Amino acid sequence: MKVAVLLLLGLLEAESRCFFNRTEEHCVCYNLSKDNLGSIIQCLPASVVEFWGGELETYVSFPISDLDSSTIETLRSLAIRKIIFGDLLVPEILLARVLKFFSYTQVQELAFESCVFEGRGNWGAMAGKDLPILSLHFHNVTSALLTGHEQDFSSLSSWLETLQELAVTASRVTSLPCDIGRVFRALRSLDVAQNSLGDESLMLAFCDGAFPQLQVLSLQRNKLTSYHSVCESVQLLRELQRLDLSQNKLMADSSSSCQWPVSLRIFNLSNTGLDEVLSPLPPSLEVLDMSCNHLLAVDLSLSSLQKLFLSQNMLQAAPSIRNCPMLDTLHLDNNSITELPWEEVKLLGHLQDMAAAGNPYNCSCSGAGGLQALAGMGHLGQGWPQDYTCHYPLRYRGWLVNDVPVSVLRCNSAAVIAPICVVLALLGVAGA
Repeated sequence: MKVAVLLLLGLLEAESRCFFNRTEEHCVCYNLSKDNLGSIIQCLPASVVEFWGGELETYVSFPISDLDSSTIETLRSLAIRKIIFGDLLVPEILLARVLKFFSYTQVQELAFESCVFEGRGNWGAMAGKDLPILSLHFHNVTSALLTGHEQDFSSLSSWLETLQELAVTASRVTSLPCDIGRVFRALRSLDVAQNSLGDESLMLAFCDGAFPQLQVLSLQRNKLTSYHSVCESVQLLRELQRLDLSQNKLMADSSSSCQWPVSLRIFNLSNTGLDEVLSPLPPSLEVLDMSCNHLLAVDLSLSSLQKLFLSQNMLQAAPSIRNCPMLDTLHLDNNSITELPWEEVKLLGHLQDMAAAGNPYNCSCSGAGGLQALAGMGHLGQGWPQDYTCHYPLRYRGWLVNDVPVSVLRCNSAAVIAPICVVLALLGVAGA
């Protein structure tokens, strides 16, 4: 039974060595072998254990019987909360036989990095089996298509119905079958970034009853193109709060009446090739990121918006923020803005964090004076003053905005000359 425990923890075929960091309770093992069983013992007090390299297929025919009571107690006493497997060829039949033993552990997070899954496991033994694992991560893995494996997921439903976090990233996923999504009844976070999901496959994935508790969804860097189709695909996700569509090449639809989930609060549209603000936007947004696009102008009216990120666009002027009364953060770095709306900022007391470095500033009295006033109020944080330089007029080109003189005598000579004239006039009258 001790051998079964070691196999469960990741026994691999090759020269072995483990490194245990007692301070961080983190242990990393490379290429463990049957001849070096003792090297894994030092990992038992760890809370995080990683296993890298080797060949698990040599254990496919290894007999694994039910555990006796002493072995079960050993598993339950382990402090391990997270296990990572990397650079492995994983036979599904072996994984199916071993995974059930995790029900005796306290492991809450399981991750596979750069692994290849082969064959097909007999998952029937997992029917009705509960596991403590709440978070499951796959990155850069190769496996059979999900389509046709609905029965396997059904056998795992007792566990998957309690899973809270799932990530399948950079793994060439092209579809998420509707029936599989319905198994994940308690899932809060789904990350399918860096895959090959398109507009049509997304429509099928989030069908009625799929992922009913989903709050966080990352679709970053897929093959999505239609803003309207994405909206229609996710509108049944009634609990959705955070959506990441960054690094897709989205296009505006000529007419779109789709309504985003009213629960949506955080929306990432950065690096999506936008040259205009798409509509409609979720009405209750609190955070909107449209940085790294081609926007020339932005006009928003979002009463709940708190944070707006517009860095690395082509804005000629700062957007009006009068219709975003709750805004406390505005980032405008690396645009083509020449002046900031100093008067609007004064009227909106909520704005605390304003970043606008890397713009070609007009350092006239109003331009330089406005920036210096914003900095004096503490609104311009990181980047001030070294990244704020003048582009106009020519006599100040290359100057730091902070160094431009904005005294009353220079910038408003009338305000000085008029009182002097009045005084002279009064003196003249008195002399007369």
